Amino acid sequence: MDNHKYHSSLANESIGKLLWQLSLPAGVGMFVMALYNVVDTMFIGQTVGPLGIAALSIAFPVQMFIISLGGMVGLGGASVISRALGAKLFSKAEATLGNIVSSSVVISIVLTAVIVPNMDFWLSALGATENITPLAQEYLSIIVWGAIFQVFAMSMNSAVRSEGNAKVAMLTMIIGAATNIGLDALFILKLGMGIRGAATATIIAQAVSCGYLIFYYQNGGGMVKIHLANLKIKWDILREIIAIGTSSFVRMVSTSFVMALLNRTVVGLGGEMYLAAVGIVGRVASFAIMPLIAVAQGLQPILGFSYGAKRYDRSLEVINSSIKIATIISVIAFFAIFFFSKQIIGIFSNDIELVEIGGSVMRTIFLVWYLVGFQLVASTLFQAIGKARPAFLTATARQILFLLPLLLILPRYLGLQGVWISYPIADGIGFGFTLALFLKEMRNLKAQHDLMKDADKDIEITAPKPDVEGI
Repeated sequence: MDNHKYHSSLANESIGKLLWQLSLPAGVGMFVMALYNVVDTMFIGQTVGPLGIAALSIAFPVQMFIISLGGMVGLGGASVISRALGAKLFSKAEATLGNIVSSSVVISIVLTAVIVPNMDFWLSALGATENITPLAQEYLSIIVWGAIFQVFAMSMNSAVRSEGNAKVAMLTMIIGAATNIGLDALFILKLGMGIRGAATATIIAQAVSCGYLIFYYQNGGGMVKIHLANLKIKWDILREIIAIGTSSFVRMVSTSFVMALLNRTVVGLGGEMYLAAVGIVGRVASFAIMPLIAVAQGLQPILGFSYGAKRYDRSLEVINSSIKIATIISVIAFFAIFFFSKQIIGIFSNDIELVEIGGSVMRTIFLVWYLVGFQLVASTLFQAIGKARPAFLTATARQILFLLPLLLILPRYLGLQGVWISYPIADGIGFGFTLALFLKEMRNLKAQHDLMKDADKDIEITAPKPDVEGI
């Protein structure tokens, strides 16, 4: 394999073709991963019932927290690697990769040590009822013990994508998801392991993904390499990884916190059936956002590399193209969900009451989904170019500044309806907030682009003319 072909492609390939080449594999991988989530919930809904889906809803915030740690290390490190490659700082890129590996392992060990001994406390805090607790505990205890595979797979897949090798990142997700779906069918349907089978399948699948990533790097597949010397933590690089990755971490953690609050509120106001509905809507939301994440993942290495190489023309072009694509996807998802909400809920459960409740809830929560694509791309923009503060603000404002207060206030006056309308209101306010920061940064990029053009013109004007006399 030519390890420099990705470097050349990021530097010279047309933006449209390059964005397609990087986003499509990410989209395929994301689709398969989302399909796994759907199949997982379907199996549990059909075999264990609504209480099983409710237990998955209770466990979801903890899973999101585990994934958020991998996202912090992986996405933060990916930004550093992409910009370092663009600036031709290959030693820094490899040192960053080594620190991604080390920090992923350390974080996983600490996480397991904190959660496992206090499982009852966490489940109670997440809103588990007496009927749901045994199922949630059975599922979560297996998931947390396998946290190291989830964190490592998440972080290293981002590292692979940072150098433009989207196909390997796609294969990693496909291998993991296909393994998961196959094991779900074996453990849940054939062996009757129920929710314990779903958790076991998830961890084994993540371990298989990790094995594939290790094989990829061990066989020299990556442009950047893993060297033993780079596994030693370098605090300047780790600080940069965390500074950029914190926005992703806080966004995902705030999602976990909001989900925990949502679960407790919904159980208190509506009971376990509404909690099951929320669980299904959450799975649909994760499916709907996957194509948008794929576009953002295609954008990140192109923009990071172009920005590091001071190619502001390519930076502006890939941002504008990504926003157009993400907005089109968001609009299509909005109409599909708005008009076919009950049919979608019916995929997960044949319980008539659950289908009715879930359909109504989903239409309200997705009321302004067509704005979400822009927000995700704009947040990725700041992360890709290493702007830690706006990346943090755009990634977290929707959940922390807007949605969380609404979930605390509106249900007191409007009951369950207050819970559901909090989401479109937060999305609308978040869109305006993100747009303001986005326009400011686009003006900065345009100004830098114009300066580079003026500098190139000055060089052309002052360059000595060739001596053509006597020719």
